[in-house]
Amino acid sequence: MITPTLNKAATTGSRRVVAAIGFVSVLIVLLAGGAARAQSLMVLPVNLQMAPGQTATTLTVINKGDSETAIQVRAYAWNQPDGDDQLTTSDAVLVSPPLTSIAPGASQVVRLVLRRPPQGREATYRIVLDQIPPPAVPGVVRVVLRMSIPIFAQPATHAVPHVYFHIERDAGKIFLVALNDGGRHEAIREIVLWTGDGRKLKTESSASPYVLAGVTRRWPIDAQGSLPLPDETLRLTAHADSGAIEQQVHVVNAP
Repeated sequence: MITPTLNKAATTGSRRVVAAIGFVSVLIVLLAGGAARAQSLMVLPVNLQMAPGQTATTLTVINKGDSETAIQVRAYAWNQPDGDDQLTTSDAVLVSPPLTSIAPGASQVVRLVLRRPPQGREATYRIVLDQIPPPAVPGVVRVVLRMSIPIFAQPATHAVPHVYFHIERDAGKIFLVALNDGGRHEAIREIVLWTGDGRKLKTESSASPYVLAGVTRRWPIDAQGSLPLPDETLRLTAHADSGAIEQQVHVVNAP
């Protein structure tokens, strides 16, 4: 996900920020009485995987626009303490260069070095790339970009995800709950729940499909006005990085 910022630099400091999912595109806003301009940036890859024992990797930033653009690249620790993505300032990943300018049509290789190897389970980080706005020009609004790119660093021991599900009812609402007690993340998409009488229930859309190692996540279920019975068992289908998912899911914590 790219966050457009109107003529503002990226927020700095040690405060927590909400993680976004990295992708590569440009949002352009046209304003009445003026013009809006944005640089075209491409980042490859959009998902960084570091194998056991690997301590360095790179990403490439390409300026596909027609003018020079400046970028800032920072690394954050990525966690999901309450099931929501959170980024916190960390020195665990060294970024070089952290600040640079890229000529039109040119590219910049950014080197990422892991200072400490993961212990026991996968370590997760995000690289946040901010486009730095040029000096203001009267009558022109410039749209700059923020990209968030995940890094998954594997420990020396073999780590796999282990996710299991159940349904919770809370204050008249129902939630699909996923607990990953494995040592590696899982990405879960296209979740559908099927009732015994053939009704199809979907989870509400979520910004992030990831369930990190050791994390519990909850997705609200759109039950279309009909909640499952306390003793009902639902059938779950979904797609994950590790393959297709089809499970029987039980309702717990029912009143």
